[in-house]
Amino acid sequence: MSSTNNPTVASGIPADAKAAACPLTVYYDGSCPMCRSEISFYQVRDGAEAITWVDVSAVPAGIEVAPGLTKADAMERFHVRDGSGQLVSGAAAFATLWTWLPAFRFAGRVAALPGIRHGLELVYRGFLPVRPWLQRRFRAKLAAKAARDVT
Repeated sequence: MSSTNNPTVASGIPADAKAAACPLTVYYDGSCPMCRSEISFYQVRDGAEAITWVDVSAVPAGIEVAPGLTKADAMERFHVRDGSGQLVSGAAAFATLWTWLPAFRFAGRVAALPGIRHGLELVYRGFLPVRPWLQRRFRAKLAAKAARDVT
């Protein structure tokens, strides 16, 4: 999924010129309904139009999503590449994204503080093992809602 103001090429990989000019590239798992929902929330915020959004689930297997980032790694953890080319993941990636979006800038600065970032990273790592279970629950909830909406 990419924002309408910031398209990606059909494979989900941003065009080289676009990625080079973009100050921030977000790599997310679009096959995860929970992740997709969260990214959609960010994509409509002020500042999001300047971000390149890459759904890594749309990238064919065996292809590198971006320099130094495999599809497998990108599917396991949230990643962001800043304008200087630095690739970060997990809590640091969220902090980087938040500092880019004006509504979340303060939270991003707080989250980037060493002690806070470490704590958030521990929480993020604790979340990763339960993510598959949460995804199943989220999918079931969406399916139940869709069934109610049909009737």
